[in-house]
Amino acid sequence: MKLKHAFLIILVILIIDQWSKIYIKTNFVLNEKIEVFSWFQILFIENEGAAWGTKIPGQYGKLFLTLFRIVAVFGIGYWLFDSIKKKQPNILIASIALILAGALGNIIDSVFYGVIFDHSYGNVATLFSDNPYGTLLHGKVVDMFYFPLIDTQLPNWFPFWGGERFRFFEPVFNVADSAISVAVGLLIIFHKKAFPKK
Repeated sequence: MKLKHAFLIILVILIIDQWSKIYIKTNFVLNEKIEVFSWFQILFIENEGAAWGTKIPGQYGKLFLTLFRIVAVFGIGYWLFDSIKKKQPNILIASIALILAGALGNIIDSVFYGVIFDHSYGNVATLFSDNPYGTLLHGKVVDMFYFPLIDTQLPNWFPFWGGERFRFFEPVFNVADSAISVAVGLLIIFHKKAFPKK
């Protein structure tokens, strides 16, 4: 696969990711949802941390996470260029491009959204607001896809969690997250093709 093809993958994912996030941010109030099907909802939440809303504690936790993501993107970018240069299998290059696109999509939120949007608490956010909700490098990642495939109460006899509510799939995610997940899935399924033994 050539570099221009990898760039095309990255560009398409970034456009879809940012378009969907800006649309949600400028048309939904925080925690507003639309039920498409009983097992699929559009639910607007903002993620201040890493995967599944995990936060790094402390005053500089968010800044550290954003800077770590930026460094990671440079590492993934080098991996992509090196793989193309060494003519690695297309499945590997496409997967790296998806991972890079997903990482970039969420970094854009973390770096810029705090200074271009106002808050979404009780009102629809304004793009390029005069009263932004945060500062550079302290933006929140926009998530919107929610798939509560199973939503039930566990029977009382169930060990440890008996009687508690159980949901699967609980995390809310976005296009960037999906790109990374698809890439990881491809690398697992096509592991032998992606990393052939010499």
